[in-house]
Amino acid sequence: MQVVGQEATQDYSWDVLFRNATVFDGSGDPPQRMDLAVHQGKIVAKGSALPENVARQVIDASDHWLMPGLLDIHTHLDLEVDLDPRLPEVVRHGTTTVLFGNCSLGTCFGTQRDGASQDPIVDCFTRVENIPKPVLRKCVDAITWEDSAGYYEHFSDLPLGPNVAAFVPHSMLRIEAMGLEAAISRKPTEAELQTMERLLDDALTQGYLGLSTDGLPFHYLANEPHTDKRIPTQFASFGELRRLLKVVRRHDRVWQATPLIENRLMAFVYFALTSGRLFGKTLKLSALSAMEMVLAPKAAKALLGFAKLMNSRLFKGHMHFQALGTNFRVWSDGIVSPLFEELPSTAQLIALEYDDTEGRHALMHDPKWVEEFRRDWLHGRTGGDWASFKARLGMPDHLVIRDLERLTFDGAPVADWDGETFEQVYERLLRFLDGVNDAARSDAEREAFATVRERPRDDADFMLWLMRSYDKSFRYWADVSNVGNRATMDYLMHPQALPGFNDSGAHITNMAFFDGNLMSLKLAQQQGEGMVAKMVRRLTREPAEFFNLEVGRLDLGAQADLVLIDPKALKAWDCNDTREYIYRDLFDHHQMVNRPEAVVREVMIHGEMVWQEGAFTPALGEQTLGRALRAA
Repeated sequence: MQVVGQEATQDYSWDVLFRNATVFDGSGDPPQRMDLAVHQGKIVAKGSALPENVARQVIDASDHWLMPGLLDIHTHLDLEVDLDPRLPEVVRHGTTTVLFGNCSLGTCFGTQRDGASQDPIVDCFTRVENIPKPVLRKCVDAITWEDSAGYYEHFSDLPLGPNVAAFVPHSMLRIEAMGLEAAISRKPTEAELQTMERLLDDALTQGYLGLSTDGLPFHYLANEPHTDKRIPTQFASFGELRRLLKVVRRHDRVWQATPLIENRLMAFVYFALTSGRLFGKTLKLSALSAMEMVLAPKAAKALLGFAKLMNSRLFKGHMHFQALGTNFRVWSDGIVSPLFEELPSTAQLIALEYDDTEGRHALMHDPKWVEEFRRDWLHGRTGGDWASFKARLGMPDHLVIRDLERLTFDGAPVADWDGETFEQVYERLLRFLDGVNDAARSDAEREAFATVRERPRDDADFMLWLMRSYDKSFRYWADVSNVGNRATMDYLMHPQALPGFNDSGAHITNMAFFDGNLMSLKLAQQQGEGMVAKMVRRLTREPAEFFNLEVGRLDLGAQADLVLIDPKALKAWDCNDTREYIYRDLFDHHQMVNRPEAVVREVMIHGEMVWQEGAFTPALGEQTLGRALRAA
């Protein structure tokens, strides 16, 4: 038996003893069958046949996996944490540490409101993370701090569930130094650049993880008259970014980034900032994203190859691409979806207020807009042109799914359509319009088809009819990457990738990757316990070390953040069966969640059981358990 100091004396009472668990300690070594004891929030003993009579509670963990609490390295839960510090949807999945402030967005500088003229958090988050404005305003109204120091300090007053840590978000940093209007309309002055450097330096001194930026071209603002403008980070020059990252290098922190996919050559130039050979000191870089895209299946391999080059002795870099452990399934409400921000015509529809049905209806009947929509929808799909040739090579101009056989109804206006692809319904519609009497298989479908006044020329016309007829009232999904998880394990275990990207808290009606870590374990399980041990390390100790956080271990004396998993339930679970669209009173809005049953048996944070046998315990939300982690 191993003990810490004098804590395991004969009359000492342990709080919890896990008996006979298969323990994965996060080192990557094969698991060991052992007991583990917890007292006063710490791991105090590990070994075989530990005495039960000194433990207040004994948990029989036979045939179960015990491991460190998992890390979610990419979330937008900074919006939810002040409304519900429990963060229950991640806790139920065994996640005990979450990282905030990603993609250049966050709340660390307070509301940043300027009277009635700007509401930056709402303006930036609405379309980038597809969160309705009323939900965001509730989040912003809960903000009580005004600077980065106050942000970290306020967590001590919250009954946190999981541990939290934050990046300095570049869009909000520019707004803090320049104001929103200036941050998207002109270059910063030298004084403003120095202000950004000072604010960033202060935050990193306070323990922030680093700086986050964003380069995705379809991340737009949601405030008039700027709905055609992108978020502030995308107006920064290479010189500005280099100056700010020099501050990050000095503190040995992390740059979290998304690529500039519009200019792939320039994306590689930017990512080369990781190089210690070129820039004097290695910069840690955590970038998005390693997955097998449906329309560009080889793209991630090119990124990982570049990372390997940058991490070589030649360039002395330290970068990885964050990997998603599940199929990238995205739901859409009509055209309202992160996918369709990529097309200029549909982005115009999304830019209108969420409830502006009349505005969308008018735009969809504008002949000029219809022509633009048809051009966008068919781009790269008609054959015989350069765009179609590039698409066949896996280098398409657009990554948005527009093939009807890949779009599946799930919340259709006609009940018969649920579970069917758009292609199946479209084919029946054409037969119906051709006069086939039994083409419509129900009265409801016949009534719907009867509203079509002229035969669609192609699937663009079919999609236009759906949008005009039902606006946001038809719901469907598409798998945009990791289809069938055929290549997911290859990416999860790639030396230049890192699992743990789940985007939790973002796109609340469009996706639910809370389960990504559990799916990573499930995929590893298919290759044996040795691979599970390696995956546990990838989900715990590796990200903790990369982001300079003191979590992810089962060492004696470590904070007792633990998860107990039933491997039999994990093996039988299908993540696609447990994704749900529910109404959450917290938001007064619907949200996509994923709630597997029986897979996670117990979750402990700081020595307190917070999830047990399928239910949250009273401890979650009644006392402060997680910590506001500061980079070591």
